[in-house]
Amino acid sequence: MQNFKKSSYSSILLLICSLLILLWVYTAISKLANFAEFERQLNNQTFGKAFTTYLLWLIPVTEIAAALLLFFNRTRLYGLVLSALLMALFTGYISLVLLGYYDRVPCSCGGVLKQLGWSAHLWFNLFFLLLSVLGIYWMLINKNVERDKLIK
Repeated sequence: MQNFKKSSYSSILLLICSLLILLWVYTAISKLANFAEFERQLNNQTFGKAFTTYLLWLIPVTEIAAALLLFFNRTRLYGLVLSALLMALFTGYISLVLLGYYDRVPCSCGGVLKQLGWSAHLWFNLFFLLLSVLGIYWMLINKNVERDKLIK
């Protein structure tokens, strides 16, 4: 029974990480493949042009870093934390848009997400934020179980 539990945790964690890797690789490639469009979309957001210059490279590079961290067992927890942080930032931004914080509503993201409205995009982000947090929780619980076995 104990092996089944560990196997279930491993399978769920692998599924979570796989979904997050797919998300980050897709979004990073989408931004880099359509770089001019991504730059135009960033310039249409509510932050200043100087900030946009940094975000233009920072966002896709960070998404690739998250995917790489998630891929390897030794760095998986860092990848989950980075994923949760990114999703929290993106979700916070969308929440501010929906709450009317900004004077104007900028265009939404590119790729497949372009087809979603702001509310659907919020739910999409909340789903991946929840996955990231669950992954962190399961990794920490699993590490505590392993540590407790060593102590006994």
